[in-house]
Amino acid sequence: MTGISLIPIFMLGLLGSLHCVGMCGGIVSALSAASRPPRPFPAVVVTIPTVSPAVYRDAMQVLAYNAGRIGSYAVAGAIVGGIASGVHGLSGISALQVGGYWLANGMLVLLGLYLMDAWRGLARLEQLGQFLWLRLRPLMHALLPMDTVGKAFALGGLWGWLPCGMVYSVLLTAMFSGSALAGAGVMLAFGLGTLPALLGLGLLGTRLRELARQRSVRIACGLIVLGFGVLGLLRASGVVANGWLDILCITPQVGVH
Repeated sequence: MTGISLIPIFMLGLLGSLHCVGMCGGIVSALSAASRPPRPFPAVVVTIPTVSPAVYRDAMQVLAYNAGRIGSYAVAGAIVGGIASGVHGLSGISALQVGGYWLANGMLVLLGLYLMDAWRGLARLEQLGQFLWLRLRPLMHALLPMDTVGKAFALGGLWGWLPCGMVYSVLLTAMFSGSALAGAGVMLAFGLGTLPALLGLGLLGTRLRELARQRSVRIACGLIVLGFGVLGLLRASGVVANGWLDILCITPQVGVH
């Protein structure tokens, strides 16, 4: 698979991050809160705007946590992209590439339905990743409390392997991206798309989680993701020709290289 547009991948991360907020937001907030030492005295009121060391430390830890999380996505994308590229190179079967187009876009349709709460099959897929998470979870406990930037980065790196149907869906696209580098790029674009919402947890907290639970918001985001998948399927079938819609498809038109 060549010529993948990273714009829809980024949008998938941005729109699908409401799932991240609902699934991981409370735990991330709890980890951040656990890293803050108790403050026995009220904050001193000053007339000159300043950034307190505590605020600076929290911000650096949140950034480090997300850098680790997105980095683990990129590593996973490189692994699956490299493996699939090697298999395709050995087999030389173009049908594998065409099948990848259909499968990747079909997963986007299912992801859209999942975000809309119209289909919960991806939740069952998440259960398949539990065996890996059970082995990583003890390492996570060893890094608590999250009181340094290094620990925050390591925790984010571990958290990136948490079983997640949405991540698995995008990994499928990375698998058929054509190379390890392209696979890493796909997952990096996806991770950057999730970044605004997870960074926003520090500012909006509960309000952002409440927004993510609203049915109208989930339906709107799910419909857009589903639309990406349908458009990609039309492209794979040859119904939609090349043109400005290229930037909205995660795969090129079949037969175009």
